[in-house]
Amino acid sequence: MIHFLLRRLVLTLPVLLGVVTLVFSLIHLVPGDPVEAMLGESASPQEVAEVRGRLGLDRPLYVQYGAYLQGLAAGDLGTSLRTNEPVARAIADRMPATVQLALAALGLAVVIAIPLGIVAAVGAGTAVDYVATTLALAGISMPNFWVGPLLAILFAITLGWLPVSGSGTLAHLVLPAITLGAPLGAVLARMTRASVIEELRELYVIAARARGVSRTRAVLRHAFRNSLIPVVTVLGLQMGSVLTGAVITETIFAWPGVGRLLIQSINFRDYPLVQGCILLIALTYIVMNLLTDLAYGFLDPRIRYD
Repeated sequence: MIHFLLRRLVLTLPVLLGVVTLVFSLIHLVPGDPVEAMLGESASPQEVAEVRGRLGLDRPLYVQYGAYLQGLAAGDLGTSLRTNEPVARAIADRMPATVQLALAALGLAVVIAIPLGIVAAVGAGTAVDYVATTLALAGISMPNFWVGPLLAILFAITLGWLPVSGSGTLAHLVLPAITLGAPLGAVLARMTRASVIEELRELYVIAARARGVSRTRAVLRHAFRNSLIPVVTVLGLQMGSVLTGAVITETIFAWPGVGRLLIQSINFRDYPLVQGCILLIALTYIVMNLLTDLAYGFLDPRIRYD
């Protein structure tokens, strides 16, 4: 297990380097001047040149890239061009809100989707299964940039039950969590249903029922437990995509997280801050994939890493 963990950690280094290189190249090749965005169109060429020199944007791209890599090696993500604040501090200030939203969405998806998938699997072919499958298909088909405004119009504007934007209370968290968790819950429900149905057909489940094991115990202790590998795989991969979905969700509901910070940074051509936010999202994907692989050995005793 330790050797496997070390190998995976080593393999993440070229992946991170590739992400950093790609993001740096694309951001600097996108049309638009961050200095002009900072100073406005009325700024004189002398003022623009002075600020570009002070920020180091007048240097060749390979020099800027080398300086950025040196900063990353020292744990320095750079300084925001717009606020002159360290990128690491700006991300750290917004990270708790994103983690709160991601955990709420994930918890909502797990609490609703897994029981729904189990019930649909046990009652495969019945009306309950058709209803659960329809709900899951609807959740997958509706993107969060459509669900979010629809929920805001219905529950915030029309009914006035919940705040339409902002943060600070649990009421502010409800609509963003539903918007972000609905697609994840739909995928989990479908995967849970398919995995449990497959396990219910195995001989060990039939043998357990023949020995007098109750149907509930056979489903939960035997079938569901052995169906967790694909469910955990989807959950781990989707957890990484939660941060990506949070970019849209946080923008819709003005949630003060990393996703909204990324959009604001793109609008102002704040290169260091954009790179830091995207690097965080990429790192989250890598870490979640690693944790998913490690979870296999605990869920299935047949899986062991040397």
